[in-house]
Amino acid sequence: MKNRLKVLYHSSPFWYSILHGPKYFYDIVIAKLIPDKKYIVSQYKKKLGIIPNIDNPNTFTEKIQWLKLNDRNPIYTLCADKIRVREYVKGKIGSKYIIPCLYELSSPQEIPFLKLPSQYVIKTNHSSGTNIIVDKNDMYINGHTEKLDYEKIRFTLKKWLETSFYYVNREWEYKDIVPKILIEKFLQQEGNKSINDYKIHCFNGEPKFIQTISDRQTFVKEDWFNLDWSPLDLYYFSPNKKFPTKPKEFDELLTIAKKLSEDFNYVRVDLYLVNGDVYFGELTFRPYGGYMEFRPIEKEWDIKIGNLLFLK
Repeated sequence: MKNRLKVLYHSSPFWYSILHGPKYFYDIVIAKLIPDKKYIVSQYKKKLGIIPNIDNPNTFTEKIQWLKLNDRNPIYTLCADKIRVREYVKGKIGSKYIIPCLYELSSPQEIPFLKLPSQYVIKTNHSSGTNIIVDKNDMYINGHTEKLDYEKIRFTLKKWLETSFYYVNREWEYKDIVPKILIEKFLQQEGNKSINDYKIHCFNGEPKFIQTISDRQTFVKEDWFNLDWSPLDLYYFSPNKKFPTKPKEFDELLTIAKKLSEDFNYVRVDLYLVNGDVYFGELTFRPYGGYMEFRPIEKEWDIKIGNLLFLK
């Protein structure tokens, strides 16, 4: 029943309006009245089953909550903006690593669908996970693939643009981003529908772990590695493994991650590897809002990774 309602929720403006009423009232009215710390503690307990020690954090997930409340450097807002961060990254590592931009727009009604190529990616700049992949006559939207529908794309983008991602997890860096639409070139890996995604977790400018996400549009898989490419028995996104081989561009990936992370005590540098070329994805400061459940031994990894994060 829950999955059926979810499908209806995303299927059309009519069902969205019917089912969104209570959620809209909570998101727009009730949730915004809850102070950040109280809201964060409530969400942490709801998702992880325990009350976090935010005042004296010990684990990685607790420290992320502390940072959400106490580390509010304006550079985070710049780097969380998927449009403005492009110039920041160009200044750090050069333009060759930036995915070509096709259009930067303010409204879904401005999208020139008939002028676009047969493959492209649409994103909103002010949130996380709000991506639409158009692949010829299909589109990957709201977590599944369906037939290309321009009106549904416009409707979905309108909904996303009207939502403040700050209120989802109280990630302060998203609060003052002006919502816009970014349309990028479609990147395609030879012999694979999905491109290789390398998420490099960096602490004080030093890469420590590499998290790979593979086959995102079909049967998503997650792997973790040390810097010597030794696999780690660890995940929080998907228990399925692909065991990718160490890429020959590995040193280049680490060099880029070091340069992009040098200004932060923690950041996850997301990079793509496509046919031997490295592309910048995004800088992520609070992955999963800090509500991830590390598996299979949650507390052990939460503490171990937390020991690398020094608060300041």
